[in-house]
Amino acid sequence: MLRKLAWHHFDFWLLGLVAVLTLFGIAVIRSAIAGNQVLAETPTRQALFALVGFVLLFAVALVDYHVWLDLSRLFYVVTIASLVLLNVMGTALFGSARWFRIGPLHLQPSEFAKLVLILVQARFLASRRERIGELRTVLLSGLLTAGLAVWVFLQPDLSTSITLVVIWFAMLWAAGLRWRHLLGFMVLGLVLAVVGFPFLEPYQQQRVFQFLFPDPEARHGAIYNVQQALIAIGSGGVFGKGYGQGPQVQLRFLKVRHTDFVFAVIAHELGFVGAVLTLLLLALVIWRCLRVAHQAYDTQGALIAYGVAAMLAFHLVVNVAMNLNLIPVTGLPLPFITYGGSTLWASLLGIGLVESVALYRKPLEF
Repeated sequence: MLRKLAWHHFDFWLLGLVAVLTLFGIAVIRSAIAGNQVLAETPTRQALFALVGFVLLFAVALVDYHVWLDLSRLFYVVTIASLVLLNVMGTALFGSARWFRIGPLHLQPSEFAKLVLILVQARFLASRRERIGELRTVLLSGLLTAGLAVWVFLQPDLSTSITLVVIWFAMLWAAGLRWRHLLGFMVLGLVLAVVGFPFLEPYQQQRVFQFLFPDPEARHGAIYNVQQALIAIGSGGVFGKGYGQGPQVQLRFLKVRHTDFVFAVIAHELGFVGAVLTLLLLALVIWRCLRVAHQAYDTQGALIAYGVAAMLAFHLVVNVAMNLNLIPVTGLPLPFITYGGSTLWASLLGIGLVESVALYRKPLEF
């Protein structure tokens, strides 16, 4: 029965696209850190992360997604507990405590909180689909989101907390919330953002000010990184400088090039053509997720696929926009390409959930 479901309903196109992007990401990371002895093992580590991630993908996909929905409350409590513990025993990197250090691994609970939110909201919104326009439904749904987003924000991790809110909005819309209600909550969110700006961490405020009032003479910090990213992207031309041949990358003018600014590496060394093909592949992954949502057996399954699509789409748009200096610098990854175990595993687990929805899109027959 399981084998029949896998062969007839498993989305192999989605799996293939994700596999290609992941392998491509390892190759880009290898070029990005070439010559840096401190980061020499980074491509190997990413390959190991990918291997474990695909095992997790299949493990999640082969289990009926209703089982994961039934476990969502437990996941929710465990995730909040882990986020609270970060304030006590988390490892601080780049000014915030977001990671648990377990041997050589740095696990980031906020990455998995996105998937937990998707499961919790899919279960909640599907059970109240007929009352989606009621204020009580939206407020209760918002409280579920706040239970995760607030603790992520306090790490502090503004970009991930915003991602959680965006996923929530997307799932509300997919569940049937009317546009005028959704726009009303967006306006309220903007007002709260303005009111809450003075309470952000100094480095977060500085990134916004640097974006609005850039200093062209800066030689360090976020604005310098963006300037180097723009030079890298612009100098790539149509076909790029060649894999492993980009001077902005190989001479290390471009910083954090295997994480935040990996898209600039792609555009610099593979050019406009390579950048567009990368975006096309990522867009196809998102489209396949939306296709699974359309074909889902029930509302819960559809909302899971919509939530994963929203997560990947937001990561893609924000990361590319940051590289192009269209928005302030954030730490959101380019899906399947940016270096990091937690972010790669979260993305692959999300695809596993979508594949589970595809596998079980019809009721089991006995």
